Amino acid sequence: MTPTSLRRVPLAAILAIIPLCLSLVHAGESPDLSKGIHDSLKPFVESHSLAGAVTIVADKNKVLDTSVVGFSDIKARTPMRPDALFWIASMSKPITATAVMILVDEGKILLDDPVEKYLPEFKQIWLAVEQDKEHILHKKPHHPITIREILSHTSGLPFASPLEVPTLDAHTISDRARSYAMTPMIFEPGTKYQYSNAGINTAGRIIEVVSGMPYEKFLDTCLFEPLGMVETTFWPSETQVARLAKTYKPTADKTNLEETPISQLSYPLTDHKRQPMPGGGLFSTTSDIARFCQMILNDGTFEGKRYLSETSIHEMTRRQTAETLKENYGLGWATGGDSFGHGGALSTNMSIDTKRGLITIFMVQHAGFPNDGNKSHGAFKKAAEEQCVALKK
Repeated sequence: MTPTSLRRVPLAAILAIIPLCLSLVHAGESPDLSKGIHDSLKPFVESHSLAGAVTIVADKNKVLDTSVVGFSDIKARTPMRPDALFWIASMSKPITATAVMILVDEGKILLDDPVEKYLPEFKQIWLAVEQDKEHILHKKPHHPITIREILSHTSGLPFASPLEVPTLDAHTISDRARSYAMTPMIFEPGTKYQYSNAGINTAGRIIEVVSGMPYEKFLDTCLFEPLGMVETTFWPSETQVARLAKTYKPTADKTNLEETPISQLSYPLTDHKRQPMPGGGLFSTTSDIARFCQMILNDGTFEGKRYLSETSIHEMTRRQTAETLKENYGLGWATGGDSFGHGGALSTNMSIDTKRGLITIFMVQHAGFPNDGNKSHGAFKKAAEEQCVALKK
């Protein structure tokens, strides 16, 4: 076919078949699985409830299916692609917890060590016991915040400090940790649950102090490079930004989708003046996250290398919140029964089902959904589980 004749074919028509072809090639081992997942998500795209998605189903040894549906850019009609990049937001939290547990395995820290042992500024933290528009009353907490508590959202730290406006990536991890120590706690440590970026970011600062290297360098050296997570970063390159799925939110009438920026981050995303966020700053791909999850499901090993002890895996993924609390959280992981996982602010999700030995990863970029789009993740998981059960018969 000559270049002239090729131009007679609409480019959109050519591009539209690429993700489907790639999905079918990759899913050659289990075409029924791929079709079932694709068919479960396609109606959400057609109803303008979902822009697009990349999903992976895997066991501890291999990826069973990669499915692609919809668009990474609706206006340009750019089809979603398997190697699309996503802001994974709070899916960064289990990665930070894993980095902490590496130091625990090395005997450099203990989970019940007080945070102030490594960050002396936390010796000056106060608990707010009475507050209104006119006054605030402080007292010292009953016990110092521990590393276990900052990883399980039971530290009493708020979600963020007043320093972290208008975006969450403007200040160094060190400066943010100091700002948390200057911000009144909202409850006695260990008594309640409060989802807290501040706690996980503080854990990132402890990693820096104990390891003697920047937090992001520790992740690269101890996790991303050896695991082969070559796309996972706080600063996507220009090439990666070109593959970044656009972010969407519901229109005012909640019947369609419109593009929106990532409001929690500053632009350009490639700018290294932006600071890493242990609690939610990473960008990644579906395949990179699958490698991380396979290591976790393999009790800390991947492709012959041990990253964590089985004891540390168990400690991270078991319930750490008190039985008196309704929230079920481990150390950096949401837990429940035979499964654990984590989601992100833009509706990304990873889940590990230890009973089935199944990993499911759902990558989208949605700040909310119109219509019934919020059911798309459940539809994907249902299709994945049903198809995997059928394949085993």
